[in-house]
Amino acid sequence: MKILEGTLEDFEIGYDVTRLAPIEELLFLDIETTGFTARSSYLYLIGCAYNHDGKWCTIQWLAESYEQEVELLHAFFAFCKNFKFLVHFNGNQFDLPYITQKCRQLKLDYSFDGLDGIDLYKRISPCKVFLGLSNCKQKTMEKFLGVDRDDAFTGGELIGVYHDYVKDPSEFARNTLLLHNEDDLKGMLKILPMLSYFDLFNNSLKVKRASANNYKDLSGDIHQELILIAGLPITLPKPVTASACGCYFHGEGDEGSFRIPIYTEEMKYFYANYHDYYYLPEEDVALHKSVATFVEKEHRTQATAATCYTRKNSRYLPQFELLFEPIFRREYKSKEVFFELTDELKRDRAAFTEYANHILQMIGTTY
Repeated sequence: MKILEGTLEDFEIGYDVTRLAPIEELLFLDIETTGFTARSSYLYLIGCAYNHDGKWCTIQWLAESYEQEVELLHAFFAFCKNFKFLVHFNGNQFDLPYITQKCRQLKLDYSFDGLDGIDLYKRISPCKVFLGLSNCKQKTMEKFLGVDRDDAFTGGELIGVYHDYVKDPSEFARNTLLLHNEDDLKGMLKILPMLSYFDLFNNSLKVKRASANNYKDLSGDIHQELILIAGLPITLPKPVTASACGCYFHGEGDEGSFRIPIYTEEMKYFYANYHDYYYLPEEDVALHKSVATFVEKEHRTQATAATCYTRKNSRYLPQFELLFEPIFRREYKSKEVFFELTDELKRDRAAFTEYANHILQMIGTTY
């Protein structure tokens, strides 16, 4: 078995790794195998990256024969004892189950019970559509961030290289195998800034300015929109623009801006206890029975859930869960709900902050 250790000189990540855990407790993992199933393939390379005295380092264990899997696993788990968190990319689906199954197959009493797992894929993948990514492969994220690789091979292409290396070891084959694994480790560190988008949705932004803006649509009609300028809880590595349900978000650096349509029209507020109301068809309004008794019977009917409302012409903003009350709709069965943009709300910076976070969550989860 060969053990190779290195230091990543002048290696900048661009993300505050301590947001995950204390940096000295983090161990990044990537493995190389000759197949997807532990029982019918070999584990030939385990690579790890970690931070020591402020520098990023790597260590790789390479099996030079099929029989050295056991030695590989002994060395890896002994090294793991120095760390508390195991960071990987989609390792919950492959790396960790593969190693666990391989230990069971080789009758080795090892497990990951003493390590807390951090799966980068699991954290970043919910942002795929928000970021406009075609998929969530590590190389796709590297490309998104402009990360360059020295390695030109895929893991599948290296299976044959490893089999050839076992039969006839060569420096070229060894370096090719190690380079691919090292670039996977470097890439994992380099895509850590992608976690900024995860942080964006899991921390609160704060609105700094709010204003209304007039604009013309393609037909030349004038509409109004609410503009919110917010400070972001993190700095984004690349600008992002996304929209859903007529609402738009643009984030760049540590600032985000929202454009949200303002609807100036008549909407309806529906009373919940419709049994206590009469509906007046001529006035198209519902009145509580305590004040509607003066209305002649032929001009009133028992209100139903769909007719128990009052109408109001005002300016409204959309909401996608019950955030602000009272709630207005266009019709009883309308799925879209709104709240009134009152003069009091215009002066409430905290309310706008709550609303901006609400809109961001909606855009991020509406695919």
